Amino acid sequence: MGTARVRASAERGSDFARLSRRIAREGLLDRRPGYYAVRIGLVAGLFAGTWALFAVVGDSWWQIPVAVLLAVAFGQLTLLAHDLAHGQIFRSRRTSRLAGLLVGNLSVGLSYGWWMDKHTRHHANPNHEDHDPDVAPDILLWSEKQAEASRGIPRFIGRWQAFLFFPMLTLEGLNLKVASFRGLSRKSLKSRKVEGLLLSAHVLAYLGALFLVLPPGKALLFLAVHQACYGVYLGCTFAPNHKGMPVLTAEDELDFLRRQVLTSRNVRGGHLVTTALGGLNYQIEHHLFPSMPTVNLRKARPIVREYCASLGVDYVECGLFASWGQALRHLHEVGRPLRAVRT
Repeated sequence: MGTARVRASAERGSDFARLSRRIAREGLLDRRPGYYAVRIGLVAGLFAGTWALFAVVGDSWWQIPVAVLLAVAFGQLTLLAHDLAHGQIFRSRRTSRLAGLLVGNLSVGLSYGWWMDKHTRHHANPNHEDHDPDVAPDILLWSEKQAEASRGIPRFIGRWQAFLFFPMLTLEGLNLKVASFRGLSRKSLKSRKVEGLLLSAHVLAYLGALFLVLPPGKALLFLAVHQACYGVYLGCTFAPNHKGMPVLTAEDELDFLRRQVLTSRNVRGGHLVTTALGGLNYQIEHHLFPSMPTVNLRKARPIVREYCASLGVDYVECGLFASWGQALRHLHEVGRPLRAVRT
């Protein structure tokens, strides 16, 4: 897919304000403490229960499925940290941050402050090749412009990145931990010492538990399976949202509503899909109203979809597997020029 070239006139600047007023009248921006109390309890129970199961199973090859289950628990905790970062759960920023540090840094080894800064920049300019860190040309290439300018490893991988995407996701869990520790060097990061201590405590407790219960070989295998499944789970959760949608550049002039809607994709599915993706299958609604409690996104969907139709704004929805297919086709198309030449 080529770079999007869609523009909106200045007269449309109030479109989001009208939608926002309607959403507010429906009470969909109101907090849902009961929902989050239940969700936090279930996720905490899954996390603690999986570690308890790990201790009970002990030195056994049955620890492999336990590693997979722990990856699911880590994924659900990460999705909970996402909601905390958006202020969906608590009114107080301080409370949200403290909870985020416990869930992110201590529980899963992800720097809450570093990730929150990165994710905030993504929400401000989704799929913008100059401003969205999620489509920065790190290893994977997301636009033809990035492919043309690529050198070294990204250029080599870019040729066949669609085929390498899922295998590379197995490293995403470890990559996030490395990036979290690297993020501690940023002076703009608040409470760097606290974040560093909590990240270090996580690593020590995690490795200590593995090597205390399991012999070295099984401990390393458990670590590899757990982190690989965790990375794939996160990738399969976040990739359907924007990958394969229009990539914006400085030439694209869009108001807030169109910038969010045209670069996002909803994923159809029932309660299982919603639970697995942490509600991010309603990505369009989430990007329009980041602080809206996850449980309310489903109710906002028909309102937003109808409103977009009245404006003539494309509202994209598809199934989970179809969304992955669109993302992979986009990656393959971006790498096409690289496959046509030898460097």
